Amino acid sequence: MKKKLILILGGARSGKSTLAERMARRGRRVLFVATAEARDQDMKSRIAAHRERRPASWDTLEEPVDLVAALRPVVDGYDTILLDCLTLWVSNLLLERQDRSGSGSRIRDSARELMDLIEGTHATWILVSNEVGQGIVPSSALGRAYRDALGRVNQMAASRADKVYLMTAGLALELKSLGARPLAQSDPDPSNP
Repeated sequence: MKKKLILILGGARSGKSTLAERMARRGRRVLFVATAEARDQDMKSRIAAHRERRPASWDTLEEPVDLVAALRPVVDGYDTILLDCLTLWVSNLLLERQDRSGSGSRIRDSARELMDLIEGTHATWILVSNEVGQGIVPSSALGRAYRDALGRVNQMAASRADKVYLMTAGLALELKSLGARPLAQSDPDPSNP
């Protein structure tokens, strides 16, 4: 598989992880990076189901918070790295610092470090994340902070990605091939085609 950065976005149960796993199967040496923590029975069941679907030949790295430190020493050994998912990673970072100020800047800095690490490798990276900005406005301050932080991380990943897939009901739509561009590259004047 030629080096690429692929972002797969969508809602819960939209098929994101299934598509990511199918793409990763094209790799020769695959590292699956898991950010979930088994804090309750439902999450334990979800993690077990994901493990059962993965080929035994894949290596797994479980790291809920410090992705760059955990990945840096091992990334060169893989041609494909599947990170599932940014959603839980951002949540873990936010919850780790919810009683302290600066969580937004720490999340942005951590995301930049991750993107820089990705760009410095020779592997294809497949990132999975939820699109949480299409629902109602969360009623709690923490919920709004999470939605905003994940939205910014998704935008950062999408702006650097070669391909961005939006998943809905098991259907994948590749946005960049349709002309979608990051805001920084878009013409701010909608009347100027």
